[in-house]
Order: sequence, then C-alpha cells, then structure tokens
Amino acid sequence: MRPSIFNVRVPLPDGEVFLMNTFTDAQLRVSADVVVLLDAIAEGRVGTDALDPESRAAVDTLAEHGFLVPSREAERADLERRFDQFRDDTSQLRVTVLTTLQCNFACGYCVQGDHAGANAGGRRMSLETAARVAGWVEEQMVRLRPRSFVLTFFGGEPLLNLPATYALAERLWAACTARGVRLLVNVITNGLLLTPEVVDRLVPLGLNGIKVTLDGDREAHDRARPLRGGQGTFDRILNNLSRIAGRCAITIGGNVEADAIDRYPALLALLREQPFAGSVTKVSFKPVIRNTPGAARQAPVIPLAGLRAGGPATTAAAPAGGSPCDACHFVDDHLDDLREETRRHGFPTPDGLHQGPCEIHRQHAYTIGPDGTLYACPGFAGESALAVGHVEADRAVAHEATARRFARLTPWDRCGDCEFIPVCAGGCVVASHHERGDMTAPTCHKRAFDSALVSLAYETAGVQGDSHP
Repeated sequence: MRPSIFNVRVPLPDGEVFLMNTFTDAQLRVSADVVVLLDAIAEGRVGTDALDPESRAAVDTLAEHGFLVPSREAERADLERRFDQFRDDTSQLRVTVLTTLQCNFACGYCVQGDHAGANAGGRRMSLETAARVAGWVEEQMVRLRPRSFVLTFFGGEPLLNLPATYALAERLWAACTARGVRLLVNVITNGLLLTPEVVDRLVPLGLNGIKVTLDGDREAHDRARPLRGGQGTFDRILNNLSRIAGRCAITIGGNVEADAIDRYPALLALLREQPFAGSVTKVSFKPVIRNTPGAARQAPVIPLAGLRAGGPATTAAAPAGGSPCDACHFVDDHLDDLREETRRHGFPTPDGLHQGPCEIHRQHAYTIGPDGTLYACPGFAGESALAVGHVEADRAVAHEATARRFARLTPWDRCGDCEFIPVCAGGCVVASHHERGDMTAPTCHKRAFDSALVSLAYETAGVQGDSHP
C-alpha cells in the first residue's frame, strides 16, 4: 500500500489535520500522528504488514476511503476509468442552444464577439431550424434513453430570439413528458430583456433557473457591460430581477477583471438588499477569458484510535451542471476572498474545489449554434473551423475529423502527479485555446485550488474568527 497521489492536507489551528482525497472526496479530520503514519508509509519507513492494532485500524480506514492505494499504476487506471465513465454517461443528455449570436451588449471581453457581422447579418435561429434541432434532440433521446435532459438557452443574447426559444421549450417539454424524461430548462441571459412574462411562459415548460451576469457594482458593471450605444445596464437589470422575484431560481454570475475586483463587495451588499435576494440560489464569480493574439458542515474530530470518515461537504453545482471557466492568473489570489465575502453576505457559492471535469469531456453534451451546427462547448460557437457536427446528418460528415479531435482531448495527461486532477481535469479547454493557442494544453490554477482547499478545511472543521486564513 502507498499513499494516494490525490491526498491533500491542511494543518488546523488545534494541531490536528484536515485530510481530503480529491478522487474519492473523502474528508477526515485526524490527529497529527495519523499524518506521521501516512508519511512513514510513503517513505518506506513503516510496512503496513507490521503495525500495532491501533495503527492497523487507522490504515484500514485510510485505505477504505482511498487515502492508501495498492499502487500508483492502479490509481492511474482508476482515474482513467472515472474519466471514461464521465465521458460515456448516458443518464443525462445536455444541450446548450444558441438561439442567436446577436447581442445588445458590447462587452469588451466577449470571446464570441460579432463573428464578422453576426449582429448586422441577423444570425438568429429560424423556426424551421429550431424544428430540426428539436427533431435531432428527440433522436438522441431515443438513442440514449436518458433519465434527465438539461436544456440551456444561451447566445449571444437568447432573449433576442424568443420565438425559437419558446418553440424549442414547448416541443422538447412534450418530448420529455412522453418519454418520462425529467426536463430542466436554464436560461443564461444578460438580463436586459428579462420579464415576468418570459419567466411565466417557461416555468410550465420545466424552467430550472435564470442566470444573469453582474460585473461588480453599478460603476464597474456599466463600464464592462454597456449597451452598444454605451449606455449603462446595471439598474435596469436589477429592476428586471426584482420583477421576477419568487417566480424562479436566480443565479448571479460575474466576470472578474483586475481593475474591478474591489467592486464586488459593494455588489454583494447591494444584492443583499434587493427584493429578489431570497430567490438567489447561487452567486459565482470567475475570471475573464482573454483572447490572446497568436494563441459546509463541521467534520468530526478524529483521533488515531477512532479514525472515521467525514462525508463530503455540501457544495453548489456549477451553472447548468456545468463546470466554470478559469483562465486568469491574478485571480487565483483573490477568488477565495470573493467566495468568503459572498458567504458573509448570506449567498450560496461554489467552494472552488468541487469542480470536476469540464462539460466538454462529456460525449453527450452538445452546443448547437443558430444554424444547427454542433460545437463541443459554447466557447467555440461561431468558429466554423471548430464545429464538431450538425443536426442534419449529411452536413455533419464534414466535421467528423474535428469531432474526433475533441473526443481525444486529455489535457490532464500533461499535469503529472498533480493532486487536483480529479477535480480539474486540466482546466478550461476554451481558455487554453484562446489564451495559449493550444487546446490540448492544461490551464493550471493549482494556486487557486490550494487556497480553496484551506477555506474548505477551515469551514468543514468549524474554524472561525481570527484563526481563519
């Protein structure tokens, strides 16, 4: 037996240690001599076949929860099986539909941009194309027989094309109902056109939640996310959110840049005062992806004699079940502070550690553009050279080589023995593509995971006050 390469640890103020295995998600609070025992086994100073009864019991429990494994080779094989199972899982079908690439905002950091005149050219999904998309989705339901179907409307700005949005939601609700498939509809919108009427139309069709982006307080947001004419959007978005309060779950997202990171505490304080605050189910901030030119609960105290496993901490899911993009180095030092600030204001937020493989590695997760073209991820939408298929079979053939290229992506193979591979899987492929010019390369944010681990350890162990880092 040897210690798992996916073991991580955080010393606690009382002299004990928080242990976590990122592969099994086992979390323990142990006495220091347990860690001494683990290190002795790693260094070959102690054999697991020559232990006193107390240490033997500890070793058995550590092995049960994945902290000790038979060999590095066996552990690597288990990891690959885990990723294979994730890729091939048919229990859930996930489709993100871009009803348009048009947008009424002019966000300077948008990786989609206008795509050579998307706004002028009217790149919106027609009702005829929406019908073909719905038919293609129904074919996938017949083929995969999923238990649930996650349908996410995105863009561009999806509410600029409500006819296609409603048509897809209505037909796919009927398709899911007929097959006994649970439907979850999500809408990712800038919030400017969000109305009670839109929400009320979608709620009976399986609306799961609305996600709206706010990039800091009023001044920072209006600077980062203005209308195409330069006008601010912050106040109107807050008003729209207030009007839909109580009708559906609301997620608040934010794209963090260095010059506005200090504006988020003011945003959180303002959100806490809003009439829709009780409808906010998650607040999550992530770094901006730049297009680079050329490229909660207390764990038991576990002494050695009474070692036992603590359960996984409760964590919020990523937007639409997906995983958040992480692509800016400076934010690694600040996201943990933002998470803590978010919690202090009473809003749920991801813990920064339970991320998991990006949705791009799911074989049965698709992004569909306004013309029916399939992409591996919304971050590639509109880049025709990176299309992986089409809802029309005869047009899908031309993209088969690119689809195989995406299916072979394993950026974690270049991550060595990093202990965070199971919860990172090499990071964001879109960020690698836009910022590094190489989608096969990992985007490493180990520093951010290290910081999130400390916060998770202290929160799980119930450490508060000045003792918290």
